[in-house]
Amino acid sequence: MDQAMPLACLTVSLGLLLAGVVVALGGLLQGLVGFGLSLLAVPLLALLDPALLPVPVLIAATAHSVLSLIREHGHVDWRGVGWAMAGRLPGTLVGVWLVDSLSQKNFGLVVGVVVLLCVVLSVVAWRPSPTPRSLVTAGLASGSFGTAMSVGGPVVGLLYQNSKGPEVRATMAAFFVLGSGTSVLGLLLAGQVHARQLWTGLALIPFLIVGFLLSGPLRKRFDAGGVRTPVLVVSGVSAVVLIVRSLLS
Repeated sequence: MDQAMPLACLTVSLGLLLAGVVVALGGLLQGLVGFGLSLLAVPLLALLDPALLPVPVLIAATAHSVLSLIREHGHVDWRGVGWAMAGRLPGTLVGVWLVDSLSQKNFGLVVGVVVLLCVVLSVVAWRPSPTPRSLVTAGLASGSFGTAMSVGGPVVGLLYQNSKGPEVRATMAAFFVLGSGTSVLGLLLAGQVHARQLWTGLALIPFLIVGFLLSGPLRKRFDAGGVRTPVLVVSGVSAVVLIVRSLLS
């Protein structure tokens, strides 16, 4: 028994370190594009430990959003955030119900197909814009997807694909501060949040800060090429990852 305990502690520490590296890379990606932390983190963390989803990732995403909002608060489209949150709030209730009721495999497949379809339409002909109706719809989808699977960024990010980098990052950060916080609160009230998940989420924040800080000096160089292509690529990869993960699970 005494020999087994140090081995168990080492396994836990190694698992947390690997999760932290994943979150740091996700923080770097989101610091450049405006979203994408969950895209990178969710499938890899699901392999390490399913208990890392969705609450610890939502906590890490909220912390990243607070930092991003502080860094680029002057570029927020607050009108857009308001309309998106009008959809996010009821979407959160749907997401809580999905966590409690439906198969994650089937839901992940639906989310992946919907996002991939939006990306394909954007490449071919669709030129989305952040209008009140589209923002409310995207906010509803983001609330559902984000609460149930920690992946709520692509549907809103696609609406801002033609905006400048600072506006995309700042607006997404403001939306995530409110939205991710609402999702955690909704899961907490539904009894889906446990002490271990909260402590794990807090333990991931230092790793997240490293990724966030690394994105700082790279932003201007990244913005020079425009953010539409990166937004579409990140959204498309997110959709493919969700589809493949759902089919293999």
